[in-house]
Parts: sequence; structure tokens; C-alpha cells
Amino acid sequence: MEKYTYKRVFLIVLDSVGIGEAPDAEKFNDLGADTIGHIAEHMGGLHMPNMAKLGLSHIREIKGIPKQPHPLAFYTKMQEASNGKDTMTGHWEIMGLNIEQPFQVFPEGFPDDLIKELEEKSGRKIIGNKPASGTEILDELGEEHMKTGSLIVYTSADSVLQIAAHEEIVPLDELYKICELAREMTMNDKYMVGRIIARPFLGKPGEFTRTANRHDYALKPFDRTVMNELKDSEFDVISIGKIADIYDGEGITQSLRTKSNMDGMDKLNETLDMEFTGLSFLNLVDFDALFGHRRDPNGYGKALEEYDERLSEVLDKLKKDDLLIITADHGNDPVHHGTDHTREYVPLLVYSPSFTEGKELPLRETFADVGATIADNFKVKLPSYGKSFLSELK
Repeated sequence: MEKYTYKRVFLIVLDSVGIGEAPDAEKFNDLGADTIGHIAEHMGGLHMPNMAKLGLSHIREIKGIPKQPHPLAFYTKMQEASNGKDTMTGHWEIMGLNIEQPFQVFPEGFPDDLIKELEEKSGRKIIGNKPASGTEILDELGEEHMKTGSLIVYTSADSVLQIAAHEEIVPLDELYKICELAREMTMNDKYMVGRIIARPFLGKPGEFTRTANRHDYALKPFDRTVMNELKDSEFDVISIGKIADIYDGEGITQSLRTKSNMDGMDKLNETLDMEFTGLSFLNLVDFDALFGHRRDPNGYGKALEEYDERLSEVLDKLKKDDLLIITADHGNDPVHHGTDHTREYVPLLVYSPSFTEGKELPLRETFADVGATIADNFKVKLPSYGKSFLSELK
């Protein structure tokens, strides 16, 4: 008999799909936040029969999603223990870390001294320096950039410093070197920026398009994660979407890039057809990037329903010794004030075709319970944070 209970674990992070304000929401200026609840109300109800079947409305009632008398999955919600509400904090905690010092965000743009230092070291002026959509800022500043050679710097609600440049104005090698300089400058406690992102583009004013030559320069996790333990014990760790960027490649054996949520579901289906032993880890970023930050509850709701439709393929392909875990990394309530993430509980649904019926799990006091459970399943070193619920799945 193999030493693990489940041969393959499929972990899906629905980026930003929070399920109601966390107990400490006030500390983060997020009282009243409720990502999925507010979307469901706005839409007049959500149609998500597969998530309903698993037991989503048993975690809390959601308009349009009926409570099933016999849910298939084990279900509960998780509370974030770390000090933050950004993507890296949520994901790092999921894999067993506790982030006490939060990554910094820059809702007013980056400090003048940082911008001045980057101008001096890069030899180029900087324009922008504000939170912005990556496509909108090209429409606004792309032509000026082409005329002057100035770098377009912008940020978002996450801890990121993004540098956009036209490939025919700033060669890729130069852009990458400038991003490396920015990475070195922002690794200290003063700035603590999670990721530097090179955002090259091509085209002419009014017709700019970002190219596939994006490159992320992330901070490495400050300690080993469950993924490191899996990889070092010769288990597979397959990254789908931006997972590899979030962990700066640490603990990953194979990386599959994605262009959208639907492409992410395609890639997940590819891994379901693979023979492997270990973890397939997917992030579905569109919920957050395209709809949460842009405060678009209609788009968000439709994206949730599209994801749910594709989930049926996943459920059909799962084998008896597979485990599916569905959760999120933070909230991003599209009817809340501002364009920032929101401090919320996240859903947890855990399913295997080997289950006879799902049940409620106790409230999880840290996202790290997911990592602890995966480590426990494969009998690798448990993380310092988190409590496994593997023995409760029966």
C-alpha cells in the first residue's frame, strides 16, 4: 500500500473570491465586505450548480445557489492569520507560512526618493507613478513614452511595481536590467515590494498591445513552504497560471502558463489527464484582475458562472485516489469602496470521488491548514503553521 492517502491533489485558488468580512476587517478598512454575497445580490442570484453540489451554500447562504441536502464535499471557511490581504500573503500562508510584516502597497504611487533613485540608476525619466490598469495607462502615456523614452511606472492594489516600455524604444535586455535594479532597491523593510514586473508592449498610439515577454521578479518566500518539501521528496508540483511567479519558482517541478481563467481550466484538465504523484496548483486570476479591481460585479458574476460550468469537467475526470481542494486567497468585493482587496473569510471545499458524503469541517483559523493537510497526505515535513484536516475527511 502506498504511504499517501491521495495520489494527486488538485488545488484551485479562486483569486479574490471572499465569502464575507473577516473578524478583523475593520483594521483593514473593510467592514461590510462580502465578495460573493454582494455579487450574488447584484446579479439577482448566481447560477453555480457544481459549486452548489459540492456544498458552497452550506458555508453560508448565497442567493441563487441552493443548499443541497447531501453535499459532496467537506466544507468550511478559513480566516487569514497573516498581516495582509494581498495575493502573495494569501498564497504563502496557504503553503504554510505566516507573514507578520505585510508587503507594502502604494495607493498614492511610489515615494519620490525611490523614483529618483530608479531614474538615476536606469538613466531614464519616469512617468506615471500611480495605481492604474495596465492597458489604460498605455493609452494614456504610451505616446509620451515613445517620444521621450521615459519609463512608465505604475502599481495596483497588490504589492507590485510595474515598468512598461515599448520594445522598439527600450530593448528587452535593458528593460529586464532596469527591473533587476528595481528589485534590488525594494527588497528592504523600507519598501518591501512583493513583485517587480516588466511589462513590454508593441504597436502605435491607440493600438498598443502587451507582448508575451512579461517577466516577474518576485521576492522568494522567506522560509521553506510545503511545495519545497514535496519537490525535495520527489513529488510533482505543477504550477498553473501565476503560481510560479508568486513563489518565485520555489518548490515547483513544472510550470504551465495561462492567458485567462478558461485557459487555466484547460490546463487543469491537461493535468487531470497526466500520470503524476503530487500537487497540481492553479490560480484563476481573472476574478481579481479583470473584475474585482475594476469594480465590475456583472463581469465577476459571469466569470464565476463560466468557471462553474467548466468545473463539471474536473469533477468527471477525478479518480478515487484524487483530492480536489477549492479555496481563495483574499476578497475583492466589486461593490466595496476603492479598488483594493478586502479582508474576508475564504471558502474551503474539499472533495474526492471516494467520499460517500460531505460534512462541515471546523472553522480554519489559518489558510496554512491547506498546506498542512497536503504535507500530511504525502508524509513530508509539516509546516510550522497550520493544522491538518486530513484525518477529518471520512
